[in-house]
Amino acid sequence: MLFRGIRFGLRGKLLLLSSFLFVIPWFGYQYVWEMEKYLRYGQEQTIVGTARALATALHERPKLFENQASFLPSVEKGKDLYGYQLNEPIQLDGLKQDWPKFEHGTFYYTDKHLIKNDANNELLQPSISFSASVGKYDKYLYLFFSVIDNSTTFRGENARSIVKNDHLLLSFINEDEQFKRFIISNKKAGWLSAFEVIEESTIDGQATESLIPAPKIQGHWLPTNQGNNIELRLPLTDIGDKIAFAIADVDEENGNVLSTIGSANPENLASLGTILVPSPEIERIVNGMSHTNSSIWVIDHHHRVLASAGSLKTAGGFWQSNRLPNDLNDNSLWQQFKSKVLLPLYYKILTKPPTNFIDKLYDAQNLTGKHIVKALSGKATSQWRLTTDQQALVLSAAYPIFIEGDVKGAVIVEETTNGIRTLRNQALEKLFSVILAIMILGALTFLLFASRITSRIRALSNQAEMAIDEHGRITGDIVTSYTNDEIGDLSRSFSRAIERLKQYNHYLENMSSRLSHELRTPIAVVKTSLENLKFQQQNDNNNSSQLYIERAQTGINTLNQILTNMSEATRLEQILTNTEKSVFNIKQVIAGCTLGYQEVYKGVNFKLNFIKTDDNEPLSINGSPEHIVQLLDKVINNAVDFSEDQLISIDVIKYKAHIEIRISNNGIPLPEAMVNGLFDSMISIRTQGKHSEPHLGLGLYIARLICHFHQGNISASNHDSPKGVTITIELPLFTKALN
Repeated sequence: MLFRGIRFGLRGKLLLLSSFLFVIPWFGYQYVWEMEKYLRYGQEQTIVGTARALATALHERPKLFENQASFLPSVEKGKDLYGYQLNEPIQLDGLKQDWPKFEHGTFYYTDKHLIKNDANNELLQPSISFSASVGKYDKYLYLFFSVIDNSTTFRGENARSIVKNDHLLLSFINEDEQFKRFIISNKKAGWLSAFEVIEESTIDGQATESLIPAPKIQGHWLPTNQGNNIELRLPLTDIGDKIAFAIADVDEENGNVLSTIGSANPENLASLGTILVPSPEIERIVNGMSHTNSSIWVIDHHHRVLASAGSLKTAGGFWQSNRLPNDLNDNSLWQQFKSKVLLPLYYKILTKPPTNFIDKLYDAQNLTGKHIVKALSGKATSQWRLTTDQQALVLSAAYPIFIEGDVKGAVIVEETTNGIRTLRNQALEKLFSVILAIMILGALTFLLFASRITSRIRALSNQAEMAIDEHGRITGDIVTSYTNDEIGDLSRSFSRAIERLKQYNHYLENMSSRLSHELRTPIAVVKTSLENLKFQQQNDNNNSSQLYIERAQTGINTLNQILTNMSEATRLEQILTNTEKSVFNIKQVIAGCTLGYQEVYKGVNFKLNFIKTDDNEPLSINGSPEHIVQLLDKVINNAVDFSEDQLISIDVIKYKAHIEIRISNNGIPLPEAMVNGLFDSMISIRTQGKHSEPHLGLGLYIARLICHFHQGNISASNHDSPKGVTITIELPLFTKALN
């Protein structure tokens, strides 16, 4: 009931059916997502295979790990050091601005790391502390010390001792397993003065020490507001896997050392800590696998990084290095339309893989994670994780490295899904473009097909409406279609039906004239016979027979009048067909007819009003004045018959292109069902008792025929105060523009 008044044409129905084409991109979208799942599974198997292959290359090679101090059961922070891989060489100027900001790359040494204190005052708190950073670049190991000291004491110009002032102690084991000790003691700020301590034995077996310059240790001593910055480097070829350093604090020139703080006692070989720097040999092996476009890490069982290669921002795997071409240099109209219109529309749904994501899960020294813990326990595993900024999805695989049956390290391989997401987006772009083109072409095809069908059906509907006028008369034909489809069949069926109805209506329209013609002869015979009989009876003076003869004569006259009325409409149509039109002043015709009606209908008051026109202004129409008089006669006769107060109003209203003649009478209003059918043929609402003359309902039908002949219209309506009926006649005015 709600949608009963809504028109839903063929175009809308076909477009609604074509909307099911939108299911196709949904299925395509789901298919691409399933494809991405399989690609992720393939990527997972690939990086697990990469980790396995690299771990296999490192199996049972103990020297790679023994040299990196991976043999220790545990490591101690601050004592066991890690050299971070630097991305660029360090300028030895005592400033830390060119050192990368490692979150865990700096260790702070305080009184908890006290090695020696003043023997005369054991309770004296150390007045110094420092932080140390260790890094590796190319063939050098770099160290940076930021010392906090309330007083800086340099070595005197003529001082023979190098330990009666603030100084740095450095010891390590070289590659030949020799214990090397160094003292860095400056006379002033600037380039470092480094000395190697050489132990010698005397004849009596006592050990003596001598100092020789150590030019391989290079660096800078820079005083600061808080103390000193000491920056130095030494060749990696001179360093083994053990090291220690300490800073001695002297507050007065040629004074004693108040306290010594450091990673370990540099004078005791057994107390040295370990140092781990990325292994060149492991790095060469890893770099051989870096062509897989993965981020690779090799760690020992202390989670310390032995080597690394690649970056997550470029680790997109096979799929990223073999992406579909993007036609960036294509300046065709299609490419411009795609880049400016389609792609912004697509990426309302799709998401571009991020390129500037941030991942700080791993420290450059220690790697953590459940998959790494499992790998170091001997179980290969993989996991998916998000970067720390939640922007990129990372796939990690960890595989253990076995040496003599024990896990000595692990290989971690990582890739982002950016490559797969790029492939997915490009596949969806192509899929959406193809489906969009198919849908547009399909919708246009459906629309054209629906328009063609609709136009044919509408043309057939218009022909059917034009073939039958509003009064049910057949006034035209339907053009027969020879199209071999259902609409063609319908057109031919309509054409045959209209032709049959036309023949039948023609028969009905001519039936009254034929009936009138056929009845007039016997009526004339009866009438003549009755007249002769009447004449004879008048001579015989038979009064009783005279009464019946008069009744028969009255019936014959009534029947004759009925036949005359039946043939009047047919004759009028034939007369109007051959009538020539002329221009005349209808105002004069109406005024003359009104005067005549006043004489004919005694006791009836006719009130004529000309509205919106001057008395001398003519109202010209193109038509037949005789038939306009006949039109007015029929309407006035009808108004007089139904008037109850014997008042008939005739209002003539002029408009721009037509006039209206309103003839009103006060009386019984028209039934609502008769308002639209009052002017049809053989329609009458007269009661037989009130009107003695026979009426077949042809008067107003004839009036309508005359109106249509003059390109006008006639209608009836009820009015109130008082109640009654108004007949409105609309006739077009004749103007020079129309002429």
